[in-house]
Amino acid sequence: MEFQQILFLAILAITLGLFVSERLRVDLVALLALLALLALTLTGILGPKEALSGFASEPAIIVAAVFVLSAGLSATGITERIGAGIGRAAGGSEWRTIAVVMPATAALAAFSHHVMVTAMMLPILMRIARDQKLAASRLLMPMSLAASLGTTLTLFSAPAFLLSNDLIKRAGLPSLDIFAITPIGIALVVLGTVYMLLGRWLVPKRESDAPQGDYLKLDRYYTELLVEEDSPWIGKPRGEFAKTFDDRLQVVDWLRHGMRRRNQRLDSVLAAGDVLLVRASPDEIASIRDEPGLALHAVAKYGDKREEGKSEALGEEQLVQAVVAPHSEFIGRSVSDIDFLRNLGVVVVGLWRREGWLHGELSEMVLQEGDLLVLWGQQQNFEPLAAHHGFLMLVPFGGQKKPRRRAPVALAIMVAAVAAAATETLAPHIAFLAGAVAMVLTRCVDIERAYQEIDVRIFVMIGGVIPLGIAMEKTGTAALVADLLLNHTAHWSPLLLLLVMFGTAALLTQILSDAATTVLLAPIALALATGLELNPVPFVVCTAMGAVASFLTPIGHHGNLLILNPGRYTFGDFLRVGIPLTAAIAITTAWLARWLWLGGPLVPGSSG
Repeated sequence: MEFQQILFLAILAITLGLFVSERLRVDLVALLALLALLALTLTGILGPKEALSGFASEPAIIVAAVFVLSAGLSATGITERIGAGIGRAAGGSEWRTIAVVMPATAALAAFSHHVMVTAMMLPILMRIARDQKLAASRLLMPMSLAASLGTTLTLFSAPAFLLSNDLIKRAGLPSLDIFAITPIGIALVVLGTVYMLLGRWLVPKRESDAPQGDYLKLDRYYTELLVEEDSPWIGKPRGEFAKTFDDRLQVVDWLRHGMRRRNQRLDSVLAAGDVLLVRASPDEIASIRDEPGLALHAVAKYGDKREEGKSEALGEEQLVQAVVAPHSEFIGRSVSDIDFLRNLGVVVVGLWRREGWLHGELSEMVLQEGDLLVLWGQQQNFEPLAAHHGFLMLVPFGGQKKPRRRAPVALAIMVAAVAAAATETLAPHIAFLAGAVAMVLTRCVDIERAYQEIDVRIFVMIGGVIPLGIAMEKTGTAALVADLLLNHTAHWSPLLLLLVMFGTAALLTQILSDAATTVLLAPIALALATGLELNPVPFVVCTAMGAVASFLTPIGHHGNLLILNPGRYTFGDFLRVGIPLTAAIAITTAWLARWLWLGGPLVPGSSG
C-alpha cells in the first residue's frame, strides 16, 4: 500500500468517525475533510481546483436549484392543493388511503424534496386518521416510505444519483439522462405499495401520542372577508365561492348590513358589502389581499381611520398573534367594546378558540381566557402592546403569503425545466438553474424565501464529499479495494455482485447520508465493474439505490424521523417492516439494472 493511500485512508477513517458520532454537523465534517485533503496537496493527492470542484459541480447546482423550484411550487400553493386532493381521494378506509397516498406521494417526491413532501403530507394524514378513526401509525409509515421511493423516479430527486452520474461522466462514460432510472423507480413504487397493502399487519396499530388537532396546529383561525364594491364575486352564488376556495376557506356565517342572513343556501348570491365569517389557515389570512375583490373586513373597515400623517412613521404593517391572559381585563368583553383601534392602535382580524364554533360578527365576539387574537397594525404600535398585562404573549403571525395566482406560471416553469433537461435541450444543471432563476423573476417565490429554502447543509456536504471520491480514485484506493473484491468474487454472477453493492450501501447508509455512502462506494463499484470488463453503470446505480432505497432503521432517512413520534414507532417497527422490504427492493433493483444495462432477461427463465 502506497503512502498516499495510507494518508487518504486515515482522512477517510476520521471523516467516517465524525459522520457516525454526529458530534459535528455533516456539512462541517465535509469541509474538514476537504481542508485535510487540501493540506496534503504537497503529496499530490488533490490540487486546489480539484478540492473545490464540488461546489461548482452539477450535483451541487442541481440540488440548490431543485430546492428553489420546490419552494416555488410550495409558495404558490401547488403542492398544498395536490396534497389536499390526495387527502380527498383517499376515502375513509385504510387500504384505499394507502393505495392512493403512496403512488401520489412518490410522484410528488420525484419532482420535489422528499422531506418537504413528507412534512406536507403528515398533517393531512393525521387529519384523515382522526376524522375516519383510523390508526395514524398504519398510514404514516407507508407515506414516508413512498416519499423515499419517489426519489428513485428521477435522477435529480436525490443527491446520491447526481453524484453517481457525476462519477460516470468523470470516468469518460456517457452521462445518464434524468429518466434513466425511472423504470426501476416505477417498479419499486409499485412493489412498495403492494407490499404495504398486503403486509399492513406488519405495521403497528397505534393512535398518535400527539394528535395534530387544532390545539397543536392552530391551523384554522376565524376571520371575516369583505366582498368589495368591484368584486368579481358580486352576483355569484355562495356555492361557487365555497367550491373555488375548497380546502382553503370554510364559510361559517354570512352577514349583510351587519345582520346574519337567514337564507344561506348555496344558490344564494353574494352582494357588495357582504361579510363572510370563515375559518382559514394562517397562510390564507396572510394571502387574502391578493384575492381580487376580497379583503379582511376589519382592515377595510378600520384601516383608513388611523391618524393621517403617522402612517410612514409608524413603520411597516404586519400581522401579530396574542393570547388573552388569565384574569385579563379583556375577558368577558367583546372586541368592539374594547375598541382595539382607539385604545391599542391595532385591529383584530382573526380569532382562534380551542372549543366551539363561532357565529356572527367578529367584533361582537366576547373574549375568553386563552383566545388567540390575530392583530393587524404597524410595527411601532406593537412595542407597548408586548408589555400589556392583558396578553400572555405576543409573537409574529405564522402565515406566509402565497401568490396563488402565479401557480400556473410556477407549474409551467417546473415542467419546462424538466423537459429541457430530459430532451437535452439544455444541460441538466443549466436547465434547473434557469428554472430556479425564473421562479424568482416571475415572483412565484421571493428571493429571501428562495435562499431560505436551500438546505445549505446538503449543498456544502456535496461540495465537500465530492473531493473524497476524486481522491479515492486518484490515490488508487478504489482500484485497490476493487482488486481485493475481484480476488474473491471473480466467479460470482453479475446479479450477485449487484446485490452485494446494493446491500453494502444499504447497511452503510444507516450511519451515513446517502450522498456520503455513494461517494465512498461508487468508485469501488466502478473499479470492480471495470476489472470484470462489464458496464459500470448498473454497479454504480445499484450502489446509489442501496443508499437511497433501504428502510432498515428510522435514522436511515430524514423523512422517517418526522413520523417517528406522531406514529409512536419504535426502532423494531422499522426493522420488522424494513428487512423484508429492503430485500425485495434489492432483488428488484439488481434484476432490472442487469436487464437495462447488461442485457439480462426481464422475465426469469427467458433468454437475455
